[in-house]
Amino acid sequence: MTTKRDSVTAHILLLAVVALWGATFVLVKDALVDASPLLFNQIRMVLAFLVLACIHWRIWRSLTRPSLIAGATAGFFLAAGYEFQTAGLARTTPSKSAFLTGLVVVFVPLLSAIPKLRPAGSSGPRWPALVGAVLAFLGILRLTLPAGTPLRELGEAINVGDLLSLACALGFALHLLTLGRMAREVPTGQLATLQIGFCALMMTLATPIFEKSYLHVTPRLVFALGICAVFATAAAFSVQTWAQMHLKPTHTALLLSLEPAFAWMMSLLLRREAFSLRSAQGAVLIFAGILVTELLTFPVALEAEANQSEA
Repeated sequence: MTTKRDSVTAHILLLAVVALWGATFVLVKDALVDASPLLFNQIRMVLAFLVLACIHWRIWRSLTRPSLIAGATAGFFLAAGYEFQTAGLARTTPSKSAFLTGLVVVFVPLLSAIPKLRPAGSSGPRWPALVGAVLAFLGILRLTLPAGTPLRELGEAINVGDLLSLACALGFALHLLTLGRMAREVPTGQLATLQIGFCALMMTLATPIFEKSYLHVTPRLVFALGICAVFATAAAFSVQTWAQMHLKPTHTALLLSLEPAFAWMMSLLLRREAFSLRSAQGAVLIFAGILVTELLTFPVALEAEANQSEA
């Protein structure tokens, strides 16, 4: 049973994780000069799995079929999200990648319309989710299309990196919903370790198929891999797995909506990335869609929880 203290702690820890993930956009963007995107992901996940496997070594004595299924499912969607994200980041800017990835918080309530995808006992999406999706879509067009682009040229104007970043948001949304369903059924250490392990396995299989890899070992690459593997993966996903025992997926998604803001700030500070008025308007629309989706749904969720408790 979740206590108020657990809920507050979960919010604080997950917010710290989101800030770290936002900061890594710039770190990974620079590291991709020295390593191809999919190979970078593969090495990152293998290192993170080795760290978690050593920390949670006792889990290997109590593996069950449900825990393996949960780990494999979460690992598959996590791998898809990261592969699309890193491949997209190599072809677009860090801030744009971050804002498109932020659409995960719009996809979550929309996908929750499918009963088998949402956590047991949760209701389907309401009208704020639809309004938020429309605002976010308009923001995507504003953010990714050059000014004055004719409709017939939409296919040519949208960057491949933008589409890959959009696909990554879908993968992460499905991963978040998987954790929402499984976090209460599988021990935290076990689920965190298994999902990273299966993710590393799938990336190892996919890398030679979908990419001609290259690797130049530099201090910049080693630093990026160390931060991403240990802190932004092993530690971060352990925290997220625990936090989702005490938070609903939509609450988690609300915190994740802050990731683009952290990435934008880091990109402006460290890379001096130019951000035009048009791009800023698109980012604001996406962020507005995120907030409408989550904030207007939040009171309804609280009321439903209160009614369920009274019953």
